[in-house]
Amino acid sequence: MKNTIAIVGRPNVGKSTLFNRLVGHRKAIMDNQSGVTRDRHYGYGEWIGKHFTVIDTGGYVHGSDDVFEEGIRRQVKLAIDEADVVLFMVDVDAGMHGLDEEFANVLRRYQGKKPIYLVGNKADTNARAHAAGEFYALGVGDGDIFTISSQSGSGTGDLLDAVVSHFEDPWEEVTETELPKIAVVGRPNVGKSSLVNLLLGEERTIVTDIAGTTRDAIKTRYNAFGNEFILIDTAGLRRKTKVKEDIEFYSVLRSIRAMEESDVCIVMLDATRGVEAQDVNIIALADKNRKGIVILVNKWDLVEDKETNTTKKIEEQIYEKIAPIAYPPIIFTSVLTKQRVHKAIETAITVYENKTKKIPTSQLNEVMLRVIEEHQPPSTKGKMVRIKYVTQLPTHNPVFAFFCNLPQYVSESYTRYLENRLRENFDFGGVPIGIIFRKK
Repeated sequence: MKNTIAIVGRPNVGKSTLFNRLVGHRKAIMDNQSGVTRDRHYGYGEWIGKHFTVIDTGGYVHGSDDVFEEGIRRQVKLAIDEADVVLFMVDVDAGMHGLDEEFANVLRRYQGKKPIYLVGNKADTNARAHAAGEFYALGVGDGDIFTISSQSGSGTGDLLDAVVSHFEDPWEEVTETELPKIAVVGRPNVGKSSLVNLLLGEERTIVTDIAGTTRDAIKTRYNAFGNEFILIDTAGLRRKTKVKEDIEFYSVLRSIRAMEESDVCIVMLDATRGVEAQDVNIIALADKNRKGIVILVNKWDLVEDKETNTTKKIEEQIYEKIAPIAYPPIIFTSVLTKQRVHKAIETAITVYENKTKKIPTSQLNEVMLRVIEEHQPPSTKGKMVRIKYVTQLPTHNPVFAFFCNLPQYVSESYTRYLENRLRENFDFGGVPIGIIFRKK
């Protein structure tokens, strides 16, 4: 990535608030509890015609044995390595903290290799701004301390002027909206973050055996093997009764929003636990939002006593439980052993192509009118329905309009018949199809 800014520092100094201000909207979760941000979180911003990427990081805590804080330390160092400019944020209201000094020791090894700016946050008054002088003792940073209030935006303009001076002239890249968005969703601890890390070839998100490790929806651009798309790792979706903390509640909302913004959902299941009620709810939610769906049965390596027809039996069980949804492809995989992982991505890309496919009207009529001729709509109350013409509507998802004399008398079973014939003839695997009837 070009023109990358990393926001780093100890916990609870306002890094996520500044991140949200630089990207222009609230993407990172904010809370007074330290340690809310755990993974590297990316966003995109612009200042005086120069575009840049911003990385929000978790609060750096030195020497802790906590499994999350150990992971956060690795994530922060990876973010610094990725960045072109580093913003070392401190809290001028709280004053100098031992963790600031510890983190300054980490940053000194980067001094001279890349620009590092010391940013004194919460400088809402002149007295607080003057108090920022004590942070010069840290011996880190290029030039003056930038005193800002990330909450109100005060001082951020001067900071950005300095930061973008290191960037190239305005660069153009494919925007997020032009790339397919593939969200990895599922219950907690089914292997979502492990899948994302494996595909990206780096520890993009923190992985532990503790359910709920991922809290934000983490977006990353994937570009390999001829495929380019936005890959979104999401927090595990629990039933409402299981959500106890405010932070987890907002994490679940972010996951649902990420699902709504995506084009295709890879719904991960745990092969050792089978299809549970929450899995069915997640698939139904994706279907309700008219998303392409790929069902990924993970941890297949842990299933014992597999036979030649085991996958077929499990497929039947899954389709039975998610009925009447019958269109998602099912792939059995193991992220741990890398079994069929790339097939899952190839299938997700195919589903996206199916979702955006446009069938020429002439071809559509040639095929579907023949299908209708072979099996006419049944009469209802003595009324005979005659379908004369079909066309695909210019929508984000495949929607087909069938023009006929009596649209109100077309039965639900005949609608399903037309959907099945559309799938057979034009390959809409993994994609929900809409069918409407209009009077001609």
